[in-house]
Amino acid sequence: MKFLRSVSKNTFSDKELITKYRYSYDNAYVGELYQRYTHLVFGVCMKYLKNKDEAQDAVMDIFEKVLTDLKKHDVENFKSWVYSVARNHCLMKLRKETSLKVHKDGFEHFAKEFMENGTPLHLESEEEYEQLRQRLNKGIEQLNEEQKECIELFFLRDKSYQEIADSTGYSLNQVKSYLQNGKRNLKIYLERNEQK
Repeated sequence: MKFLRSVSKNTFSDKELITKYRYSYDNAYVGELYQRYTHLVFGVCMKYLKNKDEAQDAVMDIFEKVLTDLKKHDVENFKSWVYSVARNHCLMKLRKETSLKVHKDGFEHFAKEFMENGTPLHLESEEEYEQLRQRLNKGIEQLNEEQKECIELFFLRDKSYQEIADSTGYSLNQVKSYLQNGKRNLKIYLERNEQK
């Protein structure tokens, strides 16, 4: 992050720096806050992210966010506020990473259901993962609407039969039938697609 110039550092309180920044939008005032609290923010990031490089990147992202948020929010206690901003930033980052991992793990489980028995599924590279994902998506698109909906809810969103029935209005027997027929049709599609 680049601040234009330094301000007379110790002459202003946090609140005064925020007020001056809100009137002038001069990044140098936030630069002083950055100098005062970068260690605090870095410590929070390390606590949650447990990786020095990721924590350093997060500190920069957080202070970029601070530049914008201070224009919108009247902050009385900068130290506790920036601590909360840092914590929330890290938690959101971790949630996003967890969500992506769960989605990828769920997708691999889903893919294994439709691969021939005995065929190992090794998705070592992003390219292999993407190719398989595209094949399965094309296969799903060939299904009728009811089968497609049930397959996506059951395998990709990890919904139970009952949850699918509740959200779609289908009976439990219909859900089971759509899943069974959808799986069979998807396997047929993938086997034909593999032979081409």
